[in-house]
Amino acid sequence: MMTTTLTSKGQITIPKAVRDALHLACGDRVEFHVQNDSEALVRAVNTSVDQMFGRLRRPGQKAMSVAAMDQALRRRTQARQS
Repeated sequence: MMTTTLTSKGQITIPKAVRDALHLACGDRVEFHVQNDSEALVRAVNTSVDQMFGRLRRPGQKAMSVAAMDQALRRRTQARQS
């Protein structure tokens, strides 16, 4: 079992082993589900298409086709699951 400390601002640091197991990266979102008033389930939130909008385009970069975007998203999803 891993433990962490709650700060005075109500923040915690998720241990690296948990971040790795959930494939979490900086900026990812997590949900907390309270169960039985004494337990909490932490779950990684899947990124929606709306949140991904604009992330594949960078200034000066040539526009990507839909097929290329699909392939990039597939690679990113597979990388996070490994």
